[in-house]
Amino acid sequence: MEATATAYAGDAPDRAACMEAIVTEHESSLLRYAARLLNNSDTAQDVVQNVFIKLYRSWPEDLQPSPKLKAWLFSVTHNEAVDTIRRESRLRLLHEKQAREAESACADGFHCALTDDDRRALVLEHVRKLDPGQQQVLLLRLEQGLSYKEISEVTGRSEGNVGNLLHHAVKDLAARLKRARAVSP
Repeated sequence: MEATATAYAGDAPDRAACMEAIVTEHESSLLRYAARLLNNSDTAQDVVQNVFIKLYRSWPEDLQPSPKLKAWLFSVTHNEAVDTIRRESRLRLLHEKQAREAESACADGFHCALTDDDRRALVLEHVRKLDPGQQQVLLLRLEQGLSYKEISEVTGRSEGNVGNLLHHAVKDLAARLKRARAVSP
C-alpha cells in the first residue's frame, strides 16, 4: 500500500482520485490472477471491471483504504471468476445436451443428408419464427460470439435476462426443428 499512500493523504481525499490510485495499484495483479483462473484474458477483464465496480459502489465517501483492501479485492476477484466459470459451464453443458438431442433425432434417417447450407437455412428459417428478443440474443451469441455481458450491453437487458432468453430460444428452436422433422417426409 506504500505506492498509493500519498494518494490517500489528507483529511478528505477525492473519491475518484482514491479509486484511480487503487485501480492503478491493483489492476494488473488482479488481471493476471483472473486470467489464470479463467484461462481467458478478455473474460478476466470483465471480472476485474466488475470487482472495481463493486468496490466503488460499496465504498463509503469517507472510508480510507486499509491493509485488508488487497485481500478483499483478490477474494472478490476469485468469487467473480468462479461464478463466471460456473455460469459458462452450465451453459456449455446445456448447449451440448441440446446438440446431442438434435443429433439423435436424426438417427431415423430423416434430414441426415442435408448439406450444411441446407441445415443453416432450415435453422435460420425457424430462428425467424422465434420471439424478437429471443432472435436478437440468439444471433448475437451464435453469429457474433458475444458474451452474456456484451449482449447485455447491446440489448440493455440484464445478464440474467439474456441467459433466460437464450435458454428459452435454444429450447424453442430445438422443439421447432424436432416438429419440422416429424412433419417432413
